[in-house]
Amino acid sequence: MLVSRAHAQNNLDYYLEAARQNSPLLNDTKNQTQAATLEIERLKAFYTKAQITATGNIMLAPVLNTDESQTKLELFPKPTTDYYGYDLGATNGGLYQGLITYTKPLFTAERFQVYAQQVEAGRQVNQNTIRLTEHDLEKLVTDQFILCLQDKKQMLFADSLLLLLADQCSIIKRLVDKSILKQSDLSLLNIEYEANRNVQVTYQANYYRDLQDLRILAGVPDTGRVLLQDIHLQVKESISASNYLIRYRLDSLNLMATQKVFELKYKPQLNFFTNAGLNATYLPSIPQRFGFSTGLTFNWYIFDGQQRNITRQKTAVLLQTVSFYRQNFLVQNKLRQTRYRNELESYTTRQQITQKQMQEYRSLLTTYRREIMVGQLSIINYIMALKNMALAQRDSLLLYTNEQLLINAYNYWNW
Repeated sequence: MLVSRAHAQNNLDYYLEAARQNSPLLNDTKNQTQAATLEIERLKAFYTKAQITATGNIMLAPVLNTDESQTKLELFPKPTTDYYGYDLGATNGGLYQGLITYTKPLFTAERFQVYAQQVEAGRQVNQNTIRLTEHDLEKLVTDQFILCLQDKKQMLFADSLLLLLADQCSIIKRLVDKSILKQSDLSLLNIEYEANRNVQVTYQANYYRDLQDLRILAGVPDTGRVLLQDIHLQVKESISASNYLIRYRLDSLNLMATQKVFELKYKPQLNFFTNAGLNATYLPSIPQRFGFSTGLTFNWYIFDGQQRNITRQKTAVLLQTVSFYRQNFLVQNKLRQTRYRNELESYTTRQQITQKQMQEYRSLLTTYRREIMVGQLSIINYIMALKNMALAQRDSLLLYTNEQLLINAYNYWNW
């Protein structure tokens, strides 16, 4: 028989917290959320801060000079007209550059805000995904916990039946020894005892199997056999606004942010730059070719085949899809909750009926034991009553399990 240990973690809250801590999906989404926050900082630096770059280029373009009837290879050619090689007008024999460039984007605060809004929308989607994932885990772990409790209650009831049968076997043996009852009565009771031992072993195996599944689900490495604590879930009060609707609001926000980012390409972009260093095409003149330059660069999309209008229409269609999904969820969720409530209404009465049956069976068995001791009742009647009580107990446990699963399902959608 399994026993509860003081140091064992055997309550629902422990497994819920373990599932949250050990979920790879939650860990991944949390890291993505943190990465999105860092991405906003990077965008701020990219669009509002100056950049300083260093560039260097060395290109040699030697020619085969045939002036003065002499053919010779010149690595740094002087001006000539009779040669083989790259056009000196284009290369002048080479390129030698070493520049430090300072670039500062101008009037980009709006551009940064648009990109930041897109990343922020993604970050909020990740945060909502974390909440949804935690909520899903809570339901899955609680469902598995309830199944474990069903196994536990069946196992404990089988234990109590074995104790009852063992005690009855002891009494019947004394009565057989006194010739008040027949040996066949004791044999029947022993057969019933062994049958219930098999049932007890089956329930123990089921409990340990489902307990291990619970630990796998929660990522708990423990393999010890412990008794879980009972739970009694209660139906939560109906909420005015479902947390599930946040997903649709964020999907719409993300679509609109993406549209704004696309439309940035149609806004003028102005950059200031300045550089200083070496910029030469003729090696001997390098000492005189150090200097600097400064200026502005300008970009502006004028026409691209109506792509902006097309993307606006596309975004509008996608927003309609999100709205349709939202409305469909509201209808389905209301019907779903109504169905769960209707099912739950009968469970209290049904539980009361089964509990009353159990009390009557226990009272009946007590009466049967007294009658057996004085030889007024066949042991078969006792065994039949015991089997009927076991069936009633099974029905009671199924009612408990189904009620708790229904409450958990209702609370899952009523969120």
